[in-house]
Amino acid sequence: MNVGDIQKLREVTGAGVMECKRALTDAGGDFERAKALIHERGLAKVEKRSSRETGAGLVESYVHNERIGVLVDVRAETDFVVRSEPFRKLAHELALQISAMAPLTVEELLKQPYIKDESKTVDDLVKDVSARVGENVRVNVFHRVEI
Repeated sequence: MNVGDIQKLREVTGAGVMECKRALTDAGGDFERAKALIHERGLAKVEKRSSRETGAGLVESYVHNERIGVLVDVRAETDFVVRSEPFRKLAHELALQISAMAPLTVEELLKQPYIKDESKTVDDLVKDVSARVGENVRVNVFHRVEI
């Protein structure tokens, strides 16, 4: 294991340096196994965070061909995370998903296959971002209008 492997794993997963080093050590230097370990451990942390209050948030808007409009309210624990790139990207991806797939409820949205990678659900996408930013992240509400 070398510093380059740790840095590469950190870039790919968004995990901290020590977490990447620990995962590579536990995986015996196997990069793919270390990546899987970080993902497993990250999801475990997400479950622990799910009861935390999500008082900060943002409203993302998206209009498709001037015929479909979406507003989505996505929440996190702090303004710092809400302003982060992974969180903002998630909000935009959720707006695109809602525009394309027209879910009726947040629960239905979270169960849908993610339009850009059908091997994942939207809930997986939210949990991945939660693991990366280290806070509870949730979709609060959305509105979709189609003409």
